[in-house]
Amino acid sequence: MHSVIVVPPACAGPDDQIRIATGERLAFGRAGTGGGLTIAHDGVPRVAGEITAHRNFWLLSNLSEHQTYVVENPEGAGEHIKVVPGRVDAPVPFEFSRVVLPAAGDLLAFDVWAPRHAFRSVARTGLSGSVTTPAFALDRTKRYFVVLTALCEPRLRGEPHAPLPAVEQLVERLRSVWPAVTRSAVYWNIDYLAVKLRLRPGPDTADPGQRVNGKKESLVSLALRFDLVREDDLVVLTAAPSEVAG
Repeated sequence: MHSVIVVPPACAGPDDQIRIATGERLAFGRAGTGGGLTIAHDGVPRVAGEITAHRNFWLLSNLSEHQTYVVENPEGAGEHIKVVPGRVDAPVPFEFSRVVLPAAGDLLAFDVWAPRHAFRSVARTGLSGSVTTPAFALDRTKRYFVVLTALCEPRLRGEPHAPLPAVEQLVERLRSVWPAVTRSAVYWNIDYLAVKLRLRPGPDTADPGQRVNGKKESLVSLALRFDLVREDDLVVLTAAPSEVAG
């Protein structure tokens, strides 16, 4: 049973994909990979690394002498792991992955899919006692959530390093779902989110004059890291104004 699919650079279709089963290994490099994945670039070592399939995840060995490889989750809005030179059998947990190899000034990439991920129900099934307090209590019908989604939008759309929108850009983006939006209202909601998500102390406990720098960046980082906002939530940016509560 094949558990991992390797998609070479410039793959033209399914016939060009490489499928490996649990326990099988696939070498990649510039040449001499013995039937593995050849990446023809002078900046790639002859034997650059190795992929090993293991049920619903896979292992990456970095066999280069100097280059750190990055494995990105294309669906993770910046989620990634680094595999340093010489590291053997680093586990990669992403269902969809992009291996990025620095090569003489270029960044080369190929994809690896582990599509057999399994999930169990997380529904509460007959357990007695009090329910678990949620880590982050966000109401997806509120305006603050729409503001947070608009802040995260560029990175949710597959640009993990995209600059965050300025407040003026947020106002324009939100006007269709919130016609009366203003700069001060956006600022207020960002401040509110920072307190609600405990990135800054509330007004009753804050030290006078204390400022929190990088507030928007911290909000987006937290929201994306813990999936507080997902790609599916982008629909709130196209909702009817009456569906967005104050």
